[in-house]
Amino acid sequence: MVGTLPVPADDPINAARIAAWMETHVQGAAGPVTLAKFKGGQSNPTYRVDGASGTYVLRRQPFGKLLPSAHAVDREYRLIAGLYPTGFPVPRPYGLCEDADVIGAKFYVMELVEGRNLWDGSLPSMTPAQRTAIYNAMCDTMAQLHNTDHEAAGLGDYGKPGNYFERQVARWTKQYRASETEHMPDVEALIEWLPATLPQQDRVSIVHGDYRIDNMIFHADEARVIAVLDWELSTLGDPLADFSYFLMNWVTQPEGRSGVMGLAGAETGIPTIEDMVARYCAATGRDGVPQLDWYFAYNLFRLTGIVQGIKKRIVDGTASSAQAAKTAERVGPLAAAAWAFAKRAGA
Repeated sequence: MVGTLPVPADDPINAARIAAWMETHVQGAAGPVTLAKFKGGQSNPTYRVDGASGTYVLRRQPFGKLLPSAHAVDREYRLIAGLYPTGFPVPRPYGLCEDADVIGAKFYVMELVEGRNLWDGSLPSMTPAQRTAIYNAMCDTMAQLHNTDHEAAGLGDYGKPGNYFERQVARWTKQYRASETEHMPDVEALIEWLPATLPQQDRVSIVHGDYRIDNMIFHADEARVIAVLDWELSTLGDPLADFSYFLMNWVTQPEGRSGVMGLAGAETGIPTIEDMVARYCAATGRDGVPQLDWYFAYNLFRLTGIVQGIKKRIVDGTASSAQAAKTAERVGPLAAAAWAFAKRAGA
């Protein structure tokens, strides 16, 4: 999932049109350009753009029919443009194209940030001290996001008022229904239980929505996050949504992705979940966090909705990643795991 591939033959993206748009809208940009497609980015396809003036990244909506409110690259761009001047680590934003006629979909162009892409949360090639430093950097960067003054960043209206989890449960129920391909009893049970058991919200912050190790770029030599990527699911909401999603790593089996269940401790250097809670709370001024089972059930329900959307795009023939079919196989296990945590929370 790290690196690029040649643009597939069936991808109708047009390099000449991109070059023409960039020369007009991106300061200093000069064509012609060549494109390569990043292996990741299942939801919004992402490309490396090499031109005479340098290298850029282009992120676009999928071509074809889209679910309502999904793939909002214009929102992503607004968020990055708001955060960049604050010093929070995001790529420099260069320009947004909202005219779908240019290449067939909305897109934006941003800086290519050079650094390390880490995919496996077990960090197999690192020493214990290096692992500790990487996890502390991820935790500290999340705290920095949640401490950012979203009003001062021009993002005061970036999310709707009211209980974040109430809105999100409703949203992902709607998204799931729009992409449903089969009846799943676990999902039906969650759709009934989650809105009846919503936790109280006492803080509002920018929420990334998919905060995990492979959505970050780390400094080449330091344990420091230099760019947080993939803001498609960002909004204003309860910061505990992000933090509990991050903590899901500790209750997810190691699978070569972000799961580190059973791996934490002094021997590996991967901090324990208690270590992360203490560090995050110290950075954000919290006394502690609530019991987490409800939050884990919610996060897995939301992932079920996301992966169901990928599965539906496979059925419709619009899936944008070679990994999509493999990812779609996770729908049932995700739903089952979500319901298991719901039962632990009293369902």
